[in-house]
Amino acid sequence: MSLAERAGLALLHRLDPERAHDLSLRALKAGLVPMPGPVTSPRLKTRIAGLDLANPVGLAAGYDKNAVALAPLMRAGFGLLEVGAATPRPQPGNPRPRLFRLAEDRAVINRFGFNNDGADAIAGRLAARPAGIPVGLNLGANKDSADRAGDFADVLRIAGAQADFVTVNVSSPNTEKLRDLQGAAALEALLDGVLSARAAAGFTVPVFLKVAPDLAAADIAGIAGIARRLRLDGLIATNTTLARDGLSSPHATEKGGLSGAPLFERSTRVLAAFSKALAGDVPLVGVGGIGSAEDAYAKIRAGASAVQLYSAMVYRGLSLVPKIARGLDALLERDGFASVAEAVGTDRNSWL
Repeated sequence: MSLAERAGLALLHRLDPERAHDLSLRALKAGLVPMPGPVTSPRLKTRIAGLDLANPVGLAAGYDKNAVALAPLMRAGFGLLEVGAATPRPQPGNPRPRLFRLAEDRAVINRFGFNNDGADAIAGRLAARPAGIPVGLNLGANKDSADRAGDFADVLRIAGAQADFVTVNVSSPNTEKLRDLQGAAALEALLDGVLSARAAAGFTVPVFLKVAPDLAAADIAGIAGIARRLRLDGLIATNTTLARDGLSSPHATEKGGLSGAPLFERSTRVLAAFSKALAGDVPLVGVGGIGSAEDAYAKIRAGASAVQLYSAMVYRGLSLVPKIARGLDALLERDGFASVAEAVGTDRNSWL
C-alpha cells in the first residue's frame, strides 16, 4: 500500500463508514485513485459460465450498488465486477446508521436493506459503460413488495440485457424474511420465474444464485439439487453471516450481515460442500473473508472457479486487488498449475 493510499484510508476511517463509502466512490469517479489497468497472465485467464476473465478476482456486489463508478473500477485490476443489488423500484433502505467497521476483527457489519436507485436507472448506467471486463447485476426485491419472488424476474426484464451475468440474491439478511426464499419449494419457483423471464425476453445472460453461509447440510443438498435441475449458470458462496463467533469489536452486537475475515472459514466450508454436492455441474464463485492471495487460492482449491471480495478493501484499499491477482499467479506457478481451472477443488476435502 502506498503512503498516499494509507493516508487516504486513515482519513476515510475518521468519518462515518457510510459517508466514507460514498466519498470513496466519488474519488474513483473523479480520477483521484491510481488504477493499474488489467492484471493477467496465461495462468490467470479464466472462463466461467461462458465469461472470459483476465483473472479470477472479482468485486462483490454491495460496493458500487448503483453502477456509478464502472469505468474506473474496470481499470482497478479486477477480472469481473458485480453491482447492485437492484430492485424494481428505487428504495432508501434501512434507517442509518447501517454500516459498521469492526476494525479489531477486520470485519464489517451492514444492514443496508437494498438501498438503490432502482432497476431503470442502473440499467441505463450499465448500458453506458465502456467495453472491458464482465459486469454482473445483483437482483433484489423491494421491501414492501407484494410479490418478492416476482421482483427478481422484473429486475431481470428491466436490466438483464445490459449485464454480462445476473445474480439472484435471496441470501441477504437485511430484508425481513428474504432468506425464507431459500427454502426448496420457494427457491425453485422463484428461479423458474427468473429463467422463464429470461427466455421470454430473448437474451441469454447467465443466471447465478447467491447463497447464505448459514446453511445446514440438508439445505446445501437441496439447493445443489435445484441448481443442477434448473441448469443454473453459476452459484456464489457466500453472502454475509448472522453469526458473531469470536468477535472482539464493540460493534459486534449490531444487527445485520457480518463480512470480512471472520467469515472466511465458515464461507469456505459451505463453498467446499457445494463443490462436492455439485460435482462440477455448476461453477462456483467463492466469497467471504478474502484478504490475501493465499485466501483467494484457498477458495479456488476448495472449489471456486473465481472469487469476489469487498470488505478487505475497507482496511487495505483498492491496491489489494492487483496484489491478490499477482500473488495468485505466483502461487499457481509455485504449485505447478498451468491455469486456475487446474487448481479448482484440489483441496476441497480438507474443508469437509
